[in-house]
Amino acid sequence: MTRKSLSILFFLLCSVNIGAQQTYDLPLAKPVTNDTEKVTGEGARKNITGVVRPSIQVFLPAADKANGCAVILCPGGGMRALSWGTDVEQMATFLNERGIAAIGLKYHLNTGTGSFPQGIQMPPMVDVTHLERFPQADANPLHYPAGDSILQLAADDAKAAIRLVRQQAQAWHLDPHKIGYLGFSAGGGVAIAATIQATDPTERPDFLCTNFGPSLMPVKVPNPAPPLLIMTRADHQNVAAGLVNLFLEWKKAGGNAELHLYGDGTGPYTLMPQTGCTTTEAWSQQFLLWLQARGFVK
Repeated sequence: MTRKSLSILFFLLCSVNIGAQQTYDLPLAKPVTNDTEKVTGEGARKNITGVVRPSIQVFLPAADKANGCAVILCPGGGMRALSWGTDVEQMATFLNERGIAAIGLKYHLNTGTGSFPQGIQMPPMVDVTHLERFPQADANPLHYPAGDSILQLAADDAKAAIRLVRQQAQAWHLDPHKIGYLGFSAGGGVAIAATIQATDPTERPDFLCTNFGPSLMPVKVPNPAPPLLIMTRADHQNVAAGLVNLFLEWKKAGGNAELHLYGDGTGPYTLMPQTGCTTTEAWSQQFLLWLQARGFVK
């Protein structure tokens, strides 16, 4: 069987029997006058844009497999879209099959035109050898009010999501001390922002994993700091430099942190067939091993 055939088979299997068991609305951070949400594509190509009404979709494992751990999935998409098919639905199947509850987070998105404010130019890209360009692990190449506002709304959504999951822990057969984030690309930035801003114990994650997503704001490591897992590709500009700095910030603060800086493959990483051709395809198994080593799953 060819590698292409393996990939097709893998994603077909990941798409079987997937369906959100229930959707829960999250508190609105600001009034909504016009619902701009739109869903395009199907399966792995399913994307959501224009989100102004945050919510979570809950995917619970079979009762005989459930181990009490829950992962809040923060999909990527550059704060202008959510890669829902790959980062939520396929990951939910993958996690449920291993007894882990999956919570898809539909967070606020930028609904503008996609252009930057007049007079602002993108700064040059930064590679992994120039960490000094991103003090406090802030890898956001361009801060402007509208963009920072959307990130803050999304972080508030993530904090609201973890509060709701903890409130429902008994009903959903979850351990309230085994709930954390897995963020993809921009979703990693959302998860990091929510974690470093969490002041209430009910909204602090028990673990934080970012897959190809650096911080989009200055990092002040919380105390206590949840265990942190970072996965990215060494040659991705801005992302790699920001995530290496995030690792260093966590360690300087005395936190538990682990960094996997892959030297091949592509990204952001979705689930990949295990062909043995690249190291990046092992990221999903590495995530499971990390959860096990940290005591979140058996």
